[in-house]
Amino acid sequence: MPNAAATPPDAELLIATGCAHCPVVLQGLADLIKEGKIGRLQVTNIVEHPEVAREKGVRSVPWLQLGPFTLQGLHSPAELREWAEQAGSLEGMSRYLAEQLKEGKLDAMEAFLAAHPEWLPALVPLLEDEDTDIKIRIGVDALLEALADRVDLSPLVPELARLAESERQNLRSDAVHYLALTRSPDARKAIEARLQDESAEVREFAREALEELDAALAEHA
Repeated sequence: MPNAAATPPDAELLIATGCAHCPVVLQGLADLIKEGKIGRLQVTNIVEHPEVAREKGVRSVPWLQLGPFTLQGLHSPAELREWAEQAGSLEGMSRYLAEQLKEGKLDAMEAFLAAHPEWLPALVPLLEDEDTDIKIRIGVDALLEALADRVDLSPLVPELARLAESERQNLRSDAVHYLALTRSPDARKAIEARLQDESAEVREFAREALEELDAALAEHA
């Protein structure tokens, strides 16, 4: 599981001549280099090297890859520092995914998590937090549904099983559904436990989840 590491993240910045915000981001990153918050900084002027922008699909600058985070537009020195400090943490990735989903970048986050499944646990705090914005919550649901066919979700079973025991009825219902999406036999025990839930709604969700899990396991037997 990724975590905040002693090794600072590397950064890659794309800028362009005449860009009003690029100098601000560049200076902020330069200061972080001096402080050891960033290990290495690669800067490319896409006016001189447009092929780099084409390769990365970048249409506007400043564009920044800071550790696992892709950041676009103006970011203050304080914001850059926060992202650099959180580049290896679950908390930082949860924040990043939340911001990207709130901006409607569902496809980009699906591609990101498919390529980096080690960051899947960062979705769990977004499910658990009662204050998570509804657009973000819908995005997390869509991500898990889409990723079920692309990546192994079984590492999420322990945390989803924990959520299935929550005092909150809606969270228990969601958790058993997501446990079924893992298509892991290890999810069965947590789902079966909710067949005896005090809530009729949760019991129904659990029955449906168990049927879905059994069908998936039979299909891949």
